[in-house]
Amino acid sequence: MPEPRIDDFEDMFENSPCGYITLETNGRIAGVNKTLLRWIGRTADEMTGKRFSDFLNMAGRIFYETHIAPLLRMQGFFNEFAIDMVTATGEPMQMICNALEGRDAAGKPLFTRLALLKATDRRRYEQELLSAREAAKTSLASERETSELREQFIAVLGHDLRNPLASISAGVRILGRDAKTEKAHQVVAMLQTTVMRMAELIDNVLDFARGRLGGGITLDRNARKPLEPVLHQVIDELRLSSPGRQIEAEYAIDSPVDCDRTRIGQLVSNLVGNAISHGTASQPVRVRAETEEGLFKFSVANGGEPIPQAAMEKLFEPFFRGEVRASRQGLGLGLHIASQIAKAHDGVLTVTSTPEETKFTFVMPLR
Repeated sequence: MPEPRIDDFEDMFENSPCGYITLETNGRIAGVNKTLLRWIGRTADEMTGKRFSDFLNMAGRIFYETHIAPLLRMQGFFNEFAIDMVTATGEPMQMICNALEGRDAAGKPLFTRLALLKATDRRRYEQELLSAREAAKTSLASERETSELREQFIAVLGHDLRNPLASISAGVRILGRDAKTEKAHQVVAMLQTTVMRMAELIDNVLDFARGRLGGGITLDRNARKPLEPVLHQVIDELRLSSPGRQIEAEYAIDSPVDCDRTRIGQLVSNLVGNAISHGTASQPVRVRAETEEGLFKFSVANGGEPIPQAAMEKLFEPFFRGEVRASRQGLGLGLHIASQIAKAHDGVLTVTSTPEETKFTFVMPLR
């Protein structure tokens, strides 16, 4: 058997690493190389003179006759179309085909050349990708549905809890008016603190649910009403609910603040409550509110261990609680809701943490 030569073009055609077919203008096979014959287990005599479409499966035959052949006639070529040729055993062999028409000077078709590559692995990979994409779509849709149902449930639950809580709060106020002994006053104070804490949790849950369901944090801005009385009230309530902790508050609000006072009170409650939960009990929580250079600034600082860097990156994510003492349980929504309130006011909430202190700072424009 003679050795193949680099300039042997007949050998290059017959034993090329891809299949070749030459078609007459009527679509019948004029020539086919040995590579393709080996792949599909057929002979040249078996294929020569037959229509190329005769060796395609039914889907490939329809696609070739209705799409490939007309487009070839229009533009003279067609690249990377997928077909399934039928082997001698009747099995489909998946291939990728390029087609090119040979034409004379007047543009009249003379023949068509086809180059074919096995595409079994490629088609399998493509099918796996399609299947994976469909599975991902299905999984994502299921997760979204589950998430929406969960958040709708949270919203409904929050609303349903408010009514009985309001009744409990009213009952506690009545008991407070009738309390005769010091012990009774202590019990009433404890109940009031618990009701306040429950109301705070419900507000956070409802705000979170609104945000996830597309409602967002709603604001009722009013620059005419002073903000400082709201801050006093919130700090006093927190002092009442945490009698063992010292809260130092300093106010220098000299200009009107165009804000939702209730929302700012909620932000302050969440930030100071967080400082009480995580700060060392031997050092006071320091609060400062001021207006300066067209800005309203509010800061809360506490002593204790610095926040780890890994936790710093997740502080404002929902349901992140870090390490909190058992005496003050929560859902991990306080800082997240505070950050959303800050954004709703076109402001920003930041945090710094050193061995000396951890400090949260909220800054927003006055108008």
